[in-house]
Amino acid sequence: MSEETTARDRNWNELLQELRVAQTGLQILTAFLVSLPFQQRFSSLEPGQVRIYLAVLATSVLATVLVLAPVNYHRTLFRQQEKEWLVMAGNRCARAGLVLSGLAAVGVVWLIFDVVVGDGAGIVAAVVGLLVYLGVWGGVPLVKQRRAATAPTPDRSPRERAGDGPS
Repeated sequence: MSEETTARDRNWNELLQELRVAQTGLQILTAFLVSLPFQQRFSSLEPGQVRIYLAVLATSVLATVLVLAPVNYHRTLFRQQEKEWLVMAGNRCARAGLVLSGLAAVGVVWLIFDVVVGDGAGIVAAVVGLLVYLGVWGGVPLVKQRRAATAPTPDRSPRERAGDGPS
């Protein structure tokens, strides 16, 4: 097996592992959202709250579709030598699905705060939630990337410095 093929296989396997985690969370969130209209109190929601709910439900379902898509792609293209495309398309779907899952989670926070405390609290909670997502999911990797770009290149890999690799 070539080094390129090995790298593609490794990338694909890592992507699938990440998607397994995201799929579970999205499935639980979507199931929760789908069950809400069948609760007694749902009929007492105000029209604005119903619109928030429907937007959050649609976002969660779309995120689920995107996170599950790479699995379907793989089943459809199995043994057709399309691993490079699968990794690229799977990565795009995973990124879009994660963005939408974050938006769905923020929307859930908005809806819950809106119903329990009021619309002002709902908006504040949604803004805070959005800032947390942007900071943790976007800001942290950007800071790491910038630090790595400005750091001096080491003579040895981290494994070699730890004594795990060749010397």
